[in-house]
Amino acid sequence: MAATAREILHELEALGNEGTKKMLMRNHGIREPVFGVKIGDMKPIVKRIKKHYQLALDLYASGNYDAMYLAGLIADDARMSREDLQRWVEQAYGGSLTGSTVATVAAQGPHGHETALKWIDSSKPLIASAGWATLSCLVALKADAELYLDELKKLLQRVKKEIHQAPNDTRYAMNGFVISVGGYVVPLTEYSKQIAAEIGAVGVDMGNNSCEVPDAGKCIRKMEARGNLGKKRKTVKC
Repeated sequence: MAATAREILHELEALGNEGTKKMLMRNHGIREPVFGVKIGDMKPIVKRIKKHYQLALDLYASGNYDAMYLAGLIADDARMSREDLQRWVEQAYGGSLTGSTVATVAAQGPHGHETALKWIDSSKPLIASAGWATLSCLVALKADAELYLDELKKLLQRVKKEIHQAPNDTRYAMNGFVISVGGYVVPLTEYSKQIAAEIGAVGVDMGNNSCEVPDAGKCIRKMEARGNLGKKRKTVKC
């Protein structure tokens, strides 16, 4: 018999780390309720549960940050409806919830492409950033033959035009999109490098942490130097 959300929350509470909790709240905008569970400490739970559609929904609905993150790791992506994804993105408020949890679940499910294109047009910065992050995940997962290269070129052009005027979170996600297309879609690698050069430095307020905005051109060239261009991923969850 599968564990209930209440039981998993008790398990997460026991795994909570005060230092991790303070770091998440101070540096990444996480708010209560949060226990401060390290991702590595969640992995045994993920291994035990594997995928569980309803449990993931219940954990995410709890509003506890650790439970919301865990929900993404155990979500049955194929069963997530458009309504599920929309509810999740609207409840994602910071940390890794937009760029990781929601984006990875959306990308690995059947509605990722259409949902991402809808989200990038949102007037809400976090939803727009989730859309760009979902697109980044999609190009890392799908074979080039399954992608719409002309559409990706137009999206790169849109990033070049809009990135410096976009809201903070959206700027970061747009920059990540340029890196993903350049690194995972070989027919567009050179074009992505060109776009990155034309964009130049991207300024993002990273808050109270030491994270830096990756230089898109340098990141693509590093992937090229390592021989990793075009090497698709089996999963974007971590």
